[in-house]
Amino acid sequence: MAEAPGALDLEIATFERRRAELEADHLGKWVVFHGADLLGVFESFEIAAEQAVSHFGSGPFLLRQVGAPPVIMPASVMHLPIRAAD
Repeated sequence: MAEAPGALDLEIATFERRRAELEADHLGKWVVFHGADLLGVFESFEIAAEQAVSHFGSGPFLLRQVGAPPVIMPASVMHLPIRAAD
């Protein structure tokens, strides 16, 4: 099921609002936002992604490295379901 356009607007706005604080305290770390809530600050992408999926399933959630430019992915990549090999 594809998310509606703008599904991450709140998460992105919350990240932007907290950007200065995050860059001052957690530069290079990974953060996960769901809605207006920060799930946590993590040492690696893998740990952040594991926690995000554990808490929110397939999302939506925003996973971003503090201080790094945002990664833009085509919609076709963002919404492909992950399936186990047959």
